[in-house]
Amino acid sequence: MKFLLSQFRKIIFICIVLQPVCLCAQQKDLDYFLEQGLQNSPLIKEANNNIFLNRIDSLRILASYKTQVSGISNNYYAPIIHGYGYDEIITNIRNFSEQISATKTFVGKRNLQIQFNGIQLLNDSISIAGKITEQDLRRTITAAYVAAYGSWRQYNFNNEIYNLLSTEDTILKKLTQASVYRQTDYLTFLVTLQQQHLTITQAKQQYQNDYATLNYLCGLVDTSFTPLDSPHIALSQLPEYGNSIFYRKFITDSLLLKNASQQIGLAYKPKLSFTADGGYVSSLTYTPYKNFGVGAAVNLTIPIYDGNQRRLQYQRLNILEQTRISNRDFYTAQYQQQIAQLTQQLQTTNQIINETNEQLKYVHTLMDANRKLLITGDVRIADYIIAISNYLNAQNTITQNVVKQFQLITQINYWNK
Repeated sequence: MKFLLSQFRKIIFICIVLQPVCLCAQQKDLDYFLEQGLQNSPLIKEANNNIFLNRIDSLRILASYKTQVSGISNNYYAPIIHGYGYDEIITNIRNFSEQISATKTFVGKRNLQIQFNGIQLLNDSISIAGKITEQDLRRTITAAYVAAYGSWRQYNFNNEIYNLLSTEDTILKKLTQASVYRQTDYLTFLVTLQQQHLTITQAKQQYQNDYATLNYLCGLVDTSFTPLDSPHIALSQLPEYGNSIFYRKFITDSLLLKNASQQIGLAYKPKLSFTADGGYVSSLTYTPYKNFGVGAAVNLTIPIYDGNQRRLQYQRLNILEQTRISNRDFYTAQYQQQIAQLTQQLQTTNQIINETNEQLKYVHTLMDANRKLLITGDVRIADYIIAISNYLNAQNTITQNVVKQFQLITQINYWNK
């Protein structure tokens, strides 16, 4: 028995000496990770760039209806050799054309306005999608931060218990040597101390994994052992669903379909364009020096029959509108159900935290009382270990439910944008 006791003491000593030193970097909070994640997100950058691209497209549409000027050069020569060659009546043997052409398409203000409205609505749709993406990223980063904070809290708590047990190890060793406690009782305590050390190692590993995941989501490279502050997440008041960014998506989609219908109608309006050119066109056969001139043309296009394509396009838009309405109604029902469910879960979680905190007061009092009796040898070590185990279980329950509380608040606040 003395040999086993000696070996356990060596193991505990080695564990204490080799215990990883907590080299903590500067503490970072939730706002820091949210800022970094939003700043580094390629999806948000892509959404912003797409808005700029659409603005350029609106300028291109305006530019396309301005007068288009181009230079045209056509030079043709078909020689007749020893009587062989193309018929010169058809080819004129040679044909040279050097012109500058200007074309202007006439459109009404309503036509331009409908096209510009379409681009603006597309920008609104992209902006809404970008904000929803931002909300998704905020929720994901916050959830990862809460998970890492829970792991950090578990590590700190278990480390405190280990330090407490390590302090009492010295006292119990002296009491055992004084025959106040049996060596088997003290050996049981050493086993508990070693198990607590393994718990700390596992808690530290879990925290490092959760912290690495958090940095990965934010596009950061950080392998330090950094403490995390409480997320300090408060429950926000939700807006009316009709005023939320998620409902605005369905409104914008409806306006886009209406604009698409207007553009179909414009495609079947008569189109008028004017072309003017000037330059040199000659076959070099007769007075080529006089072949400088100008020309003009007026073109009018009136759609008459397209094989019922317009009717089919309108039918397609009607189907898309029915799909939009169905998605909106289903999404609304899901939203109401999810908010009600999350709120109910949050109330239950808060109740569990309050009840466990009340229980923790008694468990902590019992543990302190047993610890004082332990010093005088008036309590069994097994009873003290049971008291510590109850305290650990209560603290773990609180930590798990605090993490769940933050996660539920994050889920509810997701709909607040």
